[in-house]
Amino acid sequence: MATPSARLAARRFFEMSVAPGRLNRTYSTSHSFAKVLRLPKRQLMKLVYPLQELEVYLDPDSRADLHLRIFDPSLEEIARAENVFAAAPKNRIEYLSSAVHLSHAPGSSRPEVCFIGRSNVGKSSLIKALFSLAPEVEIRISKTPGHTKKMNFFKVGKYFVLVDMPGYGYRAPEDFVDMVETYLKERRNLKRTFLLVDSVVGITEKDKIAIEMCEEFALPYVMVLTKIDKSSKGHLLKQILQIQKFVNTKTQGCFPQLFPVSALTYSGIDLLKCFIVNITANLNGSNFR
Repeated sequence: MATPSARLAARRFFEMSVAPGRLNRTYSTSHSFAKVLRLPKRQLMKLVYPLQELEVYLDPDSRADLHLRIFDPSLEEIARAENVFAAAPKNRIEYLSSAVHLSHAPGSSRPEVCFIGRSNVGKSSLIKALFSLAPEVEIRISKTPGHTKKMNFFKVGKYFVLVDMPGYGYRAPEDFVDMVETYLKERRNLKRTFLLVDSVVGITEKDKIAIEMCEEFALPYVMVLTKIDKSSKGHLLKQILQIQKFVNTKTQGCFPQLFPVSALTYSGIDLLKCFIVNITANLNGSNFR
């Protein structure tokens, strides 16, 4: 079970990474996020902070169990992070290579973050949404689960490398275990694993195996809840509370705050971008601000 001290340490880390004193610098917003900032407040909250937007529907007892604001950046900070994901001549975002084994992975000193989840969890759609401001980066989305068969590496400017891992479960590659376990255990510059869970169905038995693997390898990981546009508000709240309870009581390495997202409506995507940028900027000494 995650200890209170671990939760407090996580909170303090992110309080430092988004300290108010850093908000007075000049920045520019991407065209797409500038449109977001012009939305009515309620729509803006639903799009940028979907977990907090659901808070009003919770009773006080349930609200106390959720970790809503451990990572709670301002709109200004989210706008700056958005620029990291926007391709530009001085900020190249590109596909690097694919690999079926760690020995074939590209060499890099940049921090890496990887995305993993069961087949049909919406991983490719999510990564495509993250790279929406880099249209030259091709992310293939298939209606057939298990389309991704290799580890795909993408460079995001000078900041970090994002790795798209094959899905587990249905139509997983035959060498999935060797490929993925070796990467997770031995990749020295892997700094955060993003474990995707389908918010419609919740944590499955196959997801629990992936969670156990992250725990066994002592990996810091984050739970991202996909497809939040496909559930009613009541069903989504029920799933979030159940998953949060699992994180609170059954994990040690999982970041306590959940990140619900929709690759269709882009709800939660900008907040997730900001989290990724904060993690990698703190690790590699970059100053995206």
